[in-house]
Amino acid sequence: MAARILITSDYLHPGDAVDQLLRERGLEPVYSPSQGSRTLDERRSMFDGISGAILASEPVTADMLTAASSLQVIARSGVGYDSIDIQAATAQGIRVCNVPGTNHHSVAELTIGLIIMAARRLPEVTTAVRQGHWPREAGHELRGSTLGIIGYGPSGRATASLGVALGMTVKVSTTHPDRDSTAVQFTDLDTVIRDADYLSLHTRAGQSTGPLIDGPRLQAMKPTAVLINTARGSLVDEEALAKALSDGTIAGAALDVLESEPLPRDSPLRGLDNVLITSHLAGQTSEARTRAGLAAAHAVIDVLENREPAHPVDR
Repeated sequence: MAARILITSDYLHPGDAVDQLLRERGLEPVYSPSQGSRTLDERRSMFDGISGAILASEPVTADMLTAASSLQVIARSGVGYDSIDIQAATAQGIRVCNVPGTNHHSVAELTIGLIIMAARRLPEVTTAVRQGHWPREAGHELRGSTLGIIGYGPSGRATASLGVALGMTVKVSTTHPDRDSTAVQFTDLDTVIRDADYLSLHTRAGQSTGPLIDGPRLQAMKPTAVLINTARGSLVDEEALAKALSDGTIAGAALDVLESEPLPRDSPLRGLDNVLITSHLAGQTSEARTRAGLAAAHAVIDVLENREPAHPVDR
């Protein structure tokens, strides 16, 4: 009987390249697209009879893993894995992998796109034109402004390169600076936050600390600054951000990731004119999806065929 591979990433479908690859290896793909919260019973039975899983960013808890008697490997079809209880997976002997380096260009391009939208006030302008108005307010050039980047993994580096190409001064806070780079200034976190006209997050979520961008750090930003988050929703204190946006502590924000997704009806960010929210799609280009899906499938195949996966996050 063929080993069954659960696929919850909603852009992977029967007949696509991932499906074909798995079937060529004698595996049986099983599709259960992630479309919001699952019921308790659905979570408990999610891995029944499943040997491997290619997952979206939905939560995988210790209770779910304890019941997963046949599960050998989980591969995230993305970079983030903080939604998975790694400790519980390791205790169960379940390997956990991700697929870094598959979507960083997509993330960087959307990051710059969000910055341009904020700088030129494109959401307000396009809405006004649809309503029959013809606004002519001045925006801002990016050239000569300061792009602050927190985190210098693949998406942070790609964003920095685009910022440099646009004539921005790029300042980066990271524990892994590129000492050979002359185009980017590496400095401490407080300096990046203080100096940035556009502050972009490209770092992992902390394991034990609170949000990276909290009330005091928002207060430390320029009143004309814009915060961009395409990394992890947990990096930002959304209540503090909503207050900072409401009282003019900072000028705006562009968020592709949120603490809870989709955006809750009672979120303090709703109704604010100076925040732009997109639906966790920074890495969701056709090209990146193909790369990520195939990389996740190869990780599952490697573990099931007793090879070390390329990008384990559990060891």
